[in-house]
Amino acid sequence: MRMEELLLECMNPDAEMVKKAICAPQVLNEAYHYERPSSFSRGLRMDMGAFSILLISGTASIGPDGESLYPGDFRAQMRRTFDNITGLLAAEGATWKDIVRTTCYLRDIDRDYAAFNEERTAFYQEQALDPLPASTGIQAHLCRPELLVEIEAIAIFRNPTAA
Repeated sequence: MRMEELLLECMNPDAEMVKKAICAPQVLNEAYHYERPSSFSRGLRMDMGAFSILLISGTASIGPDGESLYPGDFRAQMRRTFDNITGLLAAEGATWKDIVRTTCYLRDIDRDYAAFNEERTAFYQEQALDPLPASTGIQAHLCRPELLVEIEAIAIFRNPTAA
């Protein structure tokens, strides 16, 4: 099937869209299990014909029991955030090569942007990403004061179970 046909199939208004929550308990438990529960999915998978789309919720340096990891260490938080997103992608058969967009939230963009860009560049080089995902960086108050970075992502890939 050619790309044009795949895109037409994906845009078919009669095509069924199947949605399911993404779970990766080996890296992150669901937020409603935390001491201070929150109601959201770690991510959402949408299967539409030949394609799957993953919407990865804002992900930070959180451990499997909901604990914040590496308070005060921006670079370690970045690495854990990337590990958590990697686990969410892997749970759905995707990789960083399927990421088309990220939105990156930094608590203090003036202080941390240089370290952020160095860590992101090194990680993307390790993943051999080409082209790089589209991305936006935003300064924001994050949901926990000890968190310094949070990243959300969108991945699109061929659905291997599509007929």
